[in-house]
Amino acid sequence: MAVCGEAVGAGSLPSELVVHIFSFLAGPDRLRASAACSHWRECLFYPALWPRLRLSLRVSPAERPRLDFLMRKCGWFVRELRVQFAADNYPGGGGGGGGVCEGAAAAAEGETPLCPRWLDLLRTYLELVLCVLSSVRNNRNLQKLSLFGDISILQQHGSISNTYLGKVDPDGKKIKQIQQLFEEILGNSRQLKWLSCGFMLQIVTPTSLSSLSNPIANTMEHLSLLDNHIPGNTTLITAVELERFVNLRSLALDFCDFTAEMARVLADSNHVPLHRLSLLVHKISIMHKSLENMPEDENWKALTRNSTNLRVYIMAFDIKSDDMLRILKPSIPLERIHFDSYITCVSGAVVDLISRQYDKFLTHFILMNDVIDMSGFPDLSDNRNEDPLVLLAWRCTRLSLLAVHGYTVWAHNLIAIARLRGSDLKVLEVTEESIDFDQGELADQDVDPVHNLIEQVSLGLGRPWHAVMDIELLSVFTEPTRHFYREMQSFSEGI
Repeated sequence: MAVCGEAVGAGSLPSELVVHIFSFLAGPDRLRASAACSHWRECLFYPALWPRLRLSLRVSPAERPRLDFLMRKCGWFVRELRVQFAADNYPGGGGGGGGVCEGAAAAAEGETPLCPRWLDLLRTYLELVLCVLSSVRNNRNLQKLSLFGDISILQQHGSISNTYLGKVDPDGKKIKQIQQLFEEILGNSRQLKWLSCGFMLQIVTPTSLSSLSNPIANTMEHLSLLDNHIPGNTTLITAVELERFVNLRSLALDFCDFTAEMARVLADSNHVPLHRLSLLVHKISIMHKSLENMPEDENWKALTRNSTNLRVYIMAFDIKSDDMLRILKPSIPLERIHFDSYITCVSGAVVDLISRQYDKFLTHFILMNDVIDMSGFPDLSDNRNEDPLVLLAWRCTRLSLLAVHGYTVWAHNLIAIARLRGSDLKVLEVTEESIDFDQGELADQDVDPVHNLIEQVSLGLGRPWHAVMDIELLSVFTEPTRHFYREMQSFSEGI
């Protein structure tokens, strides 16, 4: 190939041909090829080459220059934009490495101790969000917008998060600017079909969706609004607002926001059948809101009559078993359920109810208890003739994923689960510390119980199997919020 500066060569190729060549290259190869000459570099950000932009951003000042450049080049024309904001390491209250809070003197004076790294993290987060939103505010080609903010741990501290915000954004100008930009994006959109916003600190308000024109709301196919930071009984969307979204095929909301009236709206014959419904049940929402307005069984029956292919995904954070027994109505077409507990453990009665009511639908079951004390995990089979997890594997014939951590799983029950489901159980993740053995198995000198477990489970599944040795390797255990959001996205797309 001739040198770019010569009359004939790569540099003299028409822009359309260079763009066509680039279209066959993967992103990294495209970037390397653009270094050939200035002409090729100019062709790199041709709109047809970047219809989709998916970014996973560390909440770090080092990301800002690169993000500025990329959004300046692509923000005005990109059709699909997915952004995840994630902190490298959450600073702990007494952590090291610069994460030590200013707590000693402040706590002695009765004030809320503030962690400098949290302040820096929140300040950087607001700047990155402003950069993204300001770059797409006038993009009328945008069809999919998905934003995920992995700093929701701040929201769990309630008033403390307001204290941090007060330090970083004392007059609330940045938060107001972010909310205004988000509403501008919605108001300027002409092709938006997919809107997803999860755990983004105060970006969505109860008035945000009113910025959408009726034609856009009428043609929206996916809507996801997940935010625990909304105070009191405030909701991000009402049943009246939902009436505009007649073409909605997938929906994700806080469970306390999904009322019986909403179920009636979605069950109306004027609404296209709903295919996917993802619901987040969080203890904070239940504390500030009420379960009194949740759909009753007759509402679920009416909804499934209009939406015969509807499947439901539920994520439950630290929910009491009594509340779960109220929530789990028989007519919910529950396909996936994910329990994540820090204080409140799931009871065997809840697992038993799930296996009996949703045996025709359930495919994914995740059970996590993030306990500090590893010496004694709760035993779901305690004082029961049959283990609830074994009954789940027996009754739920479509079960393809089972993940357990922080609950006692007896070795012989794990073998039974593998034999019952066989190769149809595509994923079986059980952490090593969750597995326990009967005294009889441990007393047998001729058989290594661990080796025997691995061998028997592998035979049952028809493939090699090992317990999870390092919990940090699995996002389902270490990053439940991120895992839920990612799975919810794929769940909603898999219509």
